[in-house]
Amino acid sequence: MSAATAASAGRRRLDIARWRRRSRTIRRLRVLLPVLIGAIFLSLGGMVGYNAAVSRAAEPQEGDAPIRLINPRFAGRDDKGRAFVLTAASAVRDKNDYQRVLLELPALVLDETGPDALRLGSATGVYHEGNRKLELTGGVRIAGARAAFDTAASLFDTKTGEVVGSGPIHGSGSLGEISAKSYGVYGKGDRIIFKGGVHTRMEQE
Repeated sequence: MSAATAASAGRRRLDIARWRRRSRTIRRLRVLLPVLIGAIFLSLGGMVGYNAAVSRAAEPQEGDAPIRLINPRFAGRDDKGRAFVLTAASAVRDKNDYQRVLLELPALVLDETGPDALRLGSATGVYHEGNRKLELTGGVRIAGARAAFDTAASLFDTKTGEVVGSGPIHGSGSLGEISAKSYGVYGKGDRIIFKGGVHTRMEQE
């Protein structure tokens, strides 16, 4: 075999070897590329689904979110026909019980246009629509034409116009100062009944 023939045969062998390597590489790529593309699409789909789930979790559920009213005003009458007006800084329904309306800085006036209007105010309150009772808590102030009292909690019945409380009460009226453990206010303050540890200090004219 001549030198030229041997060189030509060597080149052919090298070309065949390179072709085989390229062929093997192409076959591998034909398998790997679809797998990589599928993995990329799966990864993108997972990211989109995760972001959508996180966004839904972060957004407030409008259907379940209670509506907050600013400076609400409620008006009604008790069973004696006396008008009352209830206002507050804000009001929102309890999401666990829609019969309960949560109030901030509630203020109630019974028979506002009459000569003996009764006024109640506190830091917080709850209006129970089922039994039409107003529960006041936190620095409750009860004031009428004849007396004014401070107490921790009060319950006002909008049907009867009566105010009752089981907590300590202290205040003053036309006869002097008085304190007790429980109380009831009837007839817009015309009749106040004190119970439990009643202490009074009369003022002489």
